[in-house]
Parts: sequence; C-alpha cells; structure tokens
Amino acid sequence: MSLEIKNLVGGYGQLPVLHDLSFSVAAGEVVGLIGLNGAGKSTTIKHIIGLLRPQSGSITVNGVTLSENENAYRQAIAYVPETPVLYPDLTLREHLELSMMAYGLDEQLAWQRLDPMLSKFRLDNKLDWFPDNFSKGMKQKVMIAAAFMSDAQLFIIDEPFTGLDPVAVHDLLDLVAAKKQTGASVLMSTHVLATAQDNADRFVLLGDGHLRAQGSLAQLRAQMQLPDASLDDIYMRMIQEA
Repeated sequence: MSLEIKNLVGGYGQLPVLHDLSFSVAAGEVVGLIGLNGAGKSTTIKHIIGLLRPQSGSITVNGVTLSENENAYRQAIAYVPETPVLYPDLTLREHLELSMMAYGLDEQLAWQRLDPMLSKFRLDNKLDWFPDNFSKGMKQKVMIAAAFMSDAQLFIIDEPFTGLDPVAVHDLLDLVAAKKQTGASVLMSTHVLATAQDNADRFVLLGDGHLRAQGSLAQLRAQMQLPDASLDDIYMRMIQEA
C-alpha cells in the first residue's frame, strides 16, 4: 500500500477529532475522501502530511512513518491544498524552481514535465509574473503544476476544483489519470460527488471523525442496499441514518 492508516486517533491538542480511523490507498488507485464540513477530511490530510501528529495509531507511506525517515516520507508525498500558498516575492518560475530543489529533481527533466502542463494551464507566458497578479484559479494551477512535476508516489489533493474553470478541471483529471497509470496513488478530498464518482476507484466516507463506510461504488451500493444509487444518494442516506 502506498498509504496505510491504522486506528488513527488525532486532532488538535488533546481533543480528538478523528476516532479509530483506518483506510488505505493502493498503488495505481484513486480514492475519494468524502464528508461534510467538519467530518474530519482536512484533519485527516493534516495528519498524513505531518502538520499534526497522531495521538495513537499509525500512518505509513510506502511502508515508512514520518518518525522513521522524515525525508523519505515527505518526498514521497505531493500535496495540492484547498487554498493556494504562494510567496508574494517569488515569480512563478522561482516557485517552480524552489519545488524542484525541495524534491531533488533534475531541472531539465522537471521542465520537460512542466512545459506541457504550463501550456495547458495557459501559464507558459507568465513565468516571470508575481502571484499578486494571479487569479485564485491561476494560483491553484501553480500548486497543481508544482505537485505534478514531482516523482511523488502519493498525491493528496484537497478540494482541487475550487476556483478552477471547467477546462482546467478536465485538465487536472487528465493529470490524475496519467499519474495513476504510472502506479502513483491519489487521495482526493472533494465535495463534488459526481466528479468523484466518475474518477475514483474507491471512496472513504467520513462523518464526525469516524469512518462511516468505504469501498467501491458497487460495494457501497451493496452495503446500503441501494442497487442503482449514485455516490450522492449513498452519502445522503448515510447522513440521514447518522
């Protein structure tokens, strides 16, 4: 498993937000992390990327925990946050070069990967621009490009469609599919359930910090006894029963 979470209890300070959470993301798999605001999605992601430490339980990426080998753990992960985080004094080019250094990438190879992405996102003529001149959607595209040029084995994408136009959403999903084909794993948190249903292999449904259900769409339909239900139907039923 690229990502394996076992019996995770965690949160902020001594207050647990996540309760005995266990799920995994295999190599070459896209998993949708689904839940209402406050369900525990962002807290889960913060634990995975190391911003929060588990109160109990374990998180491994490629069989390694953060405490065992911090560099290997962090370099295996690429993260696209819900809110873009850019430095006002660095140009787009400098942001990308900083990411190359952080991942230890060969610069020439990295630019070969970046060039088609930047062209697709219409950023190729903005390499010397500063982020203050970018729209939110453009900033989000910078975060996507910086993540997807890496050799990461696990891609964590938090509400990636916020601020993206329909063409950019399609382009991002193409990038996700391409990474999946290389054997990388993708954990995608989103409220856009129709898009998740069409692009994820399995789903992890959270509610109040608890794992409510997980599996493929067929498995979730069987669990809920809703043979023709959409992911949205299944989630609404789960909320009503909770």
